[in-house]
Amino acid sequence: MQDFRVRTFLTVCKTLNYTRAAEELSLTQPAVSQHIAFMEKEYGAKLFTYHHKKLQLTPAGRVLKVALSTMAHDDKLLHERIAEVAHGAKTTLRIGMTLTAGQYVVAASLASYLAEHPQIRAHVRSGDTSKLLALMAEGEIDCAFVEGLFDKAAYAWDAFRTERLVCICGAGRRPTGRVHGFEDLLGERLILREPGSGSRAVLEGALTQRNLSTAAFADTCVVESLNIIKIFVARGLGISFVYESAVQQEVEAGILDAIPLPKENLSHDISFIRLKNSLFEPVLRDLFEGISNAEG
Repeated sequence: MQDFRVRTFLTVCKTLNYTRAAEELSLTQPAVSQHIAFMEKEYGAKLFTYHHKKLQLTPAGRVLKVALSTMAHDDKLLHERIAEVAHGAKTTLRIGMTLTAGQYVVAASLASYLAEHPQIRAHVRSGDTSKLLALMAEGEIDCAFVEGLFDKAAYAWDAFRTERLVCICGAGRRPTGRVHGFEDLLGERLILREPGSGSRAVLEGALTQRNLSTAAFADTCVVESLNIIKIFVARGLGISFVYESAVQQEVEAGILDAIPLPKENLSHDISFIRLKNSLFEPVLRDLFEGISNAEG
């Protein structure tokens, strides 16, 4: 059973604002302050501090947040498991997926796994990596497949699959001249995913290694939908960088063309992440291994 002061601590961690935490918990602000004071006395350390008038976690607070987030998740999942056993219901697993990873990398294998395990009911949530990490911290999902960057020291994780990022253009619309790397594409309009997208983060990281940024291109266009990006690129509006599996069909059909970049090595892991030290690690581990071995 989760202590009410733990709930207060985790809510303040999420909001980083005593007033908003009080509103969310239907408490007074002094009550929230008292709960945090109790936690600080209990653990013998300052958990929050102000920096430039903004509330932030101390190093001790960050350690406690990781531990208590896992405990809160396990407490919620334990209630659900007991209810399922008591009533003979199916086991529910709440799985998060970033959009590209979900649609083009994980979904088919997950479907095969669920078909072989009818006792499991999946509840799938989508969003960018930061949203899924927040949902996990709030106990709303049990695990996630993400393509974006995350603090690997803060989670238990495994690499599900390594995906290659390719540069695409419309069929028959390759840039003139020899193209070896990013520098040879700077005269093009770059069509980008939104900030927070995993593929955009990978691209920006690779550009930084070349002392470049997306601003170095002749023009940029931000599009949140991968399907719209593919339509724009096919119509000659610019180039884009997307995961190879996401455009394989269009390239094979002659709708899009992949531009080889021999100077660049753009690849990134699709990672399966969950909270550290969870009591339900064996269950989540079985899920990961089952999906990894399922035929997609």
